[in-house]
Amino acid sequence: FNAEQEAHALRKAMKGLGTDEDAIIDTLTKLNVSQRQQVLITYKSSIGRDLIDDLKSELSGNFERVIIGMMTPTTLYDVHELRRAMKGAGTDEGCLIEILASRTNQEIRLINENYKCQYGCTLEEDIVSDTSSLFRRVLVSLATGNRDEGTYVDEALAQQDAQCLYEAGEKKWGTDEVQFMAILCTRNRYHLLRVFDIYRGIANKDITDSIKSEMSGDLEDALLAVVKCLRNKPAYFAERLYKSMKGLGTDDNTLIRVMVSRSEIDMLQIRKEFLTMYGKSLHSFIKGDCSGDYRKVLLRLCGG
Repeated sequence: FNAEQEAHALRKAMKGLGTDEDAIIDTLTKLNVSQRQQVLITYKSSIGRDLIDDLKSELSGNFERVIIGMMTPTTLYDVHELRRAMKGAGTDEGCLIEILASRTNQEIRLINENYKCQYGCTLEEDIVSDTSSLFRRVLVSLATGNRDEGTYVDEALAQQDAQCLYEAGEKKWGTDEVQFMAILCTRNRYHLLRVFDIYRGIANKDITDSIKSEMSGDLEDALLAVVKCLRNKPAYFAERLYKSMKGLGTDDNTLIRVMVSRSEIDMLQIRKEFLTMYGKSLHSFIKGDCSGDYRKVLLRLCGG
């Protein structure tokens, strides 16, 4: 890897009339996120221009968004996406849920630090001013990045938690959502997987079916995402990708965010789950749903 070489290749692709999009795709998709950051610095020091500004002036639309996303450090990318989800007209609840339900404690803590630096207010303050009721409480809880990340399963407590969830939902008229939140947002993954097993025995149905029948709207979506991420994170992302492309129109925000943010983390597993779940490859789905340079760069991220 030679940062100087890559920087000059990018400059060449953008200099003069017209832009060589293929060269930009080739150069950037063969690098990882930290190498791209080095190219960013080298570009400025050896060419005396800002690479992000140059890219923005040469590219447009969804293709530009993917490329700029790839040039953004991982944590900062999440920070920008969370902010975008809350600022301006309307709220992109799906984005808030996806990021906060799927990141590790460490990732969430870094997001919080960077958010404050970038915007001068905390992530929690923005969540509180932008969302309401129990949905707000779930997001605030997830945004503390305080889930137990141990592996210990306390069998007695697992029995008790499962019983608690049953009594908070299926067993009574109305639902004690706070009880669901307290258990689902704080316990460790191994403990909760055991709780879900026991729950199925008590309630005679899966925890996800109970959440669907007991709750609605954003709260339901948030708790379902938590359960799905605990069980199988790549499958959760495969489903997000599938839903972003199926039917009429494409949810480009979700498609771009998942492809960019997971490309170096678990894209291989996501592809595998996608194929298992939908009987078609992610590659063929993107191919059928997108076009032009946008499609080219997504297929590269997919590693097709």
